[in-house]
Amino acid sequence: MMIEKTPISFRHEMKHQITLHEDRILSGRLDRLFSHDSHAGTGGCYQVTSLYFDTPDDKALRQKVSGVSRREKFRIRYYGEDLSFIRLEKKIKEGGLCAKRSTRLTAEQVELLLGGRIRFLTDSGDPLMIELYSKMKGELLRPVTVVNYEREAFVYSPGNVRVTLDRKLRTGMSPNVFFSPRTTLIPVGGDHILEVKYDAFLPELVRLAVHMPDRKTGTYSKYAVCRKYD
Repeated sequence: MMIEKTPISFRHEMKHQITLHEDRILSGRLDRLFSHDSHAGTGGCYQVTSLYFDTPDDKALRQKVSGVSRREKFRIRYYGEDLSFIRLEKKIKEGGLCAKRSTRLTAEQVELLLGGRIRFLTDSGDPLMIELYSKMKGELLRPVTVVNYEREAFVYSPGNVRVTLDRKLRTGMSPNVFFSPRTTLIPVGGDHILEVKYDAFLPELVRLAVHMPDRKTGTYSKYAVCRKYD
């Protein structure tokens, strides 16, 4: 298997499950202080659709639930309805730090993968695709769950900070709904999630902006929540 030799940079990641009321307060506050993500649509929001992979014995899910310090998971992701920009991502978690490797996929390649025709992964010469192929063959990794939600994202250059508010979480019980209209997805409760990602330090302005009384850092996982609907 070809090994990716490019160094990866770990970032701090904090997650908080918040209420609808807190979401509205934070959205207004952050909008006054920071800029929206430049790729966001009207109102600073956009849709995120991801297809997560796991093994037959749910290794990624079990490690998340058990709190394993170092773990990884693969996913395919696109934004809005734009199928011209699809990414294969490997997310790596180590304690409170996270890193990500990614590469581009075409919609046609994703259709091949969903149909079990994965030879193109190893033929690509791309280290991440080859790693996915190896794990699909060796660990029987396969696509299991679609996760969709609305994201409002803010950025702040000092500390390379990204603050997101995720809401309207939905899931699909079959990987084959990955490219389907949103009507095929199932609403998942009323979860609202605040995420804060930054490099070496979190600026005091951001820390104060995202502070909510009695709100503690959690370990919320959209993937784990959506797996309950299998």
